[in-house]
Amino acid sequence: MKNMASKKILADQDIEWLIGLQLRFGVVIASLIVLIGGLVYLTQSGTSAIPHYHSFIGTKAGLTTLGEIFKGVYTINAKGIIELGVVALIATPILRVAFSLVGFIIEKDKMYICITITVLAVMMVSIFGGSKI
Repeated sequence: MKNMASKKILADQDIEWLIGLQLRFGVVIASLIVLIGGLVYLTQSGTSAIPHYHSFIGTKAGLTTLGEIFKGVYTINAKGIIELGVVALIATPILRVAFSLVGFIIEKDKMYICITITVLAVMMVSIFGGSKI
């Protein structure tokens, strides 16, 4: 019989399984949000006239911050819901790196902790470096 005190809290396979599960759920949830946004878009503007493609008419800038996206979701704006799905899809690999960091901290693997912190920092700087949240 094994000593319970010597047993690890989570084995490597458990952490890998949880990270894989998180990636699957992240992609599925983001896809469902985008699908719901697409259905709302079709119901809101599916009967409008076909636009004239002979000349380009730009639209105003919008939904560029998280606040605007959440406001769009709150007001049931289809583009806001679709943007929320894109944000969820972008957040999925970031959460994967964060969960990996937690796993390496549990394992007390100093080299991989440093590497994962560096990767997470590079991701955060590249995403939020020039944005206006």
